[in-house]
Amino acid sequence: MKLREFAKQLGLSPTTVSRALSGYPEVSEATRARVASEAMRLGYRPDINAVRLKTGRAGAIGVMMGRSGEIHFAEFVSGMAQRLETADTDILITPITAHNDDDEIQAYRRLVESRRVDAVIIHSPRPQDPRIEMLNSLGVPFLVHGRSDTEHVHAWLDIDNDGAVRRSTEHLLDLGHRRIAMINGLRGKTYSIHREQGFRIAHQERGLIADPNMMVCDKFSDESGFRHARSFLERANAPTAIVAGSTMTALGVYRAIRSLGMTVGRDVSVIAHDDVFPYLTAENMVPSLSTTRSSMRAAGTRCAELTLQLIAGRAAEEIHELWPVELILRESTAAPR
Repeated sequence: MKLREFAKQLGLSPTTVSRALSGYPEVSEATRARVASEAMRLGYRPDINAVRLKTGRAGAIGVMMGRSGEIHFAEFVSGMAQRLETADTDILITPITAHNDDDEIQAYRRLVESRRVDAVIIHSPRPQDPRIEMLNSLGVPFLVHGRSDTEHVHAWLDIDNDGAVRRSTEHLLDLGHRRIAMINGLRGKTYSIHREQGFRIAHQERGLIADPNMMVCDKFSDESGFRHARSFLERANAPTAIVAGSTMTALGVYRAIRSLGMTVGRDVSVIAHDDVFPYLTAENMVPSLSTTRSSMRAAGTRCAELTLQLIAGRAAEEIHELWPVELILRESTAAPR
C-alpha cells in the first residue's frame, strides 16, 4: 500500500500520516496512536530505504549496555521496542566495557560519528556527566534516563528517587524503627545520591540522624544484598529494618535474614524499590515485599517516544519529566519487636 492510499483510508493528508509515523511533536498523541494502530491493522509500512534516502536518517536509536544492570537494561529495551515497532526505528545496542570516563566517552563518540544512529539514550547519569557535554558538542539528539546537574541543556526522564526512599523510610520510622540500614545503588550516580538524600531527610524531619555506618552503595544484585545485609545483621547493634535499592537486592536481604535464623517482617522489616520485573514480582515473594514501584519497561516506552520527538525537532529543554512513585505496603514491614 502506498502512503497516499493509506492516508486516504484514514481521511488524513499524506503529510499528516508521514509526520505521525515519524513522531513529530506537532501531531497530537491521539492522531499518532490512531495512525499507528491502523498501520498495524492494514499492514502498512513505509519504504524504509526511500524514507532514509529522503531524510538522511539512519532509522535507529543507540543505547550502550554496560557491565552491570543487565536485568534493568533488558526491561528498559523491551519497553523501547514496544514503541519503536510501529515507528520503523531500530535499536542499536553497543556493549561497553569501559574502565574509565575517557574510554566511555570515546565509545559514545564512535557510535555517533559512525552515523548509524539518529539519537542516543544514556543511562545512570552523574551530577556532572561528561557524556552530556560531549553529545551536546556533537549536535546529536539525545535523551537522559535520569537527571544531571550539569549546565549543559539535556532532555531527561527520571523517577522521584528522593521521594521513593523518603516515603519508604518514613513508613519504617512511623512503625517505630530507629535502626534502619540502606543498601543503595552505585556510588556517584545521581539516582543513588537522591536516594541517600531522601533517606537522610526522612530522619532529619523527625529529629534523627541517619547512621552513615548503616548505608552502603553497590550494584543491584542478590549477591550484594545478601553480603551487605548479613554484615549489618551480625553487628552488636543490628538494624531492625532494611531499605533495599531493588527487588533483586531484596532477594539477597531475605536470604541473609533467614540464614541467621530470623524471619522477614517479624524480626527484620524489609522494603525495596520495585522496577516491575515480570519474572520477579514483589507480591509473590514470601512474605510479600513492601515496595515503592515504577515500571522500568514503561520508562523505556516513554523514553523511546520522547527520543522520536527529539529526532523530529522538538527542543531538548521542553522535555523534563519527573515520574512519581507508588508506595505499596505488604507483609515484609511491621513494627519492631
